[in-house]
Amino acid sequence: EAFDNAGRVEQAAREVAEGEVLAGYLPKQLSDDELTAIVAAAVAESGAVGPQGMGAVMKLVRPKVDGLAEGGRVAAAVKSALAG
Repeated sequence: EAFDNAGRVEQAAREVAEGEVLAGYLPKQLSDDELTAIVAAAVAESGAVGPQGMGAVMKLVRPKVDGLAEGGRVAAAVKSALAG
């Protein structure tokens, strides 16, 4: 984006192409729906309620999503599930 804004179209295209190549080596990420389903199952299994149950839910969710979802995204999904 910075290269595009600076008028360096060739450099921007090269960066995008490199990103696409690198993405091919990364594991497929879970969709939002898949992550939500895993979190909901963990909340039900643990019986957790409210923010104090976050640790128990994360303990169940982490092994199932390791390498498939970024930690901050997982924590946000758990927090959302426990809040609502």
